[in-house]
Amino acid sequence: MDIRELKRDEKYPIDLLLLADPSQTIIEDYLKRGKCFIAISSEIVVGVYVLLPTRPETIELVNIAVAEEQHGRGIGKRLVLHAIQTAKTDGYKTIEVGTGNSSINQLTLYQKCGFRITSIDLDFFTKHYSEEIVENGIQCRDMVRLSQDL
Repeated sequence: MDIRELKRDEKYPIDLLLLADPSQTIIEDYLKRGKCFIAISSEIVVGVYVLLPTRPETIELVNIAVAEEQHGRGIGKRLVLHAIQTAKTDGYKTIEVGTGNSSINQLTLYQKCGFRITSIDLDFFTKHYSEEIVENGIQCRDMVRLSQDL
């Protein structure tokens, strides 16, 4: 599997991006401001993430997604570790990531990759998304924020 930055003339893998964020409007906004990376296996895009500069020396990992038929193969972990290394190489001092309170697997993955919970934005998803989001039988209401010093 190869992970690389998406080229300017390539189309964004919107189907994958929508797996991680159901709002195409929000996705399009941060794609304009960030760098999109794709994971390719056998010439097929199987994963994606976006790095978005937020403050001086701080970058956020947003919209990390793996094709559903590829789950359980370690692709998500490889994407997160690639994002961490890319942020270090680009000179950032801190990398952040946010996920829903109901995103149990993602919370586990981020902590295994060295992130620590730093805060919770209460009612983030109920305020910013018109449709109710439910994962693992839990309503996604709050944004759990994690970070890692690089």
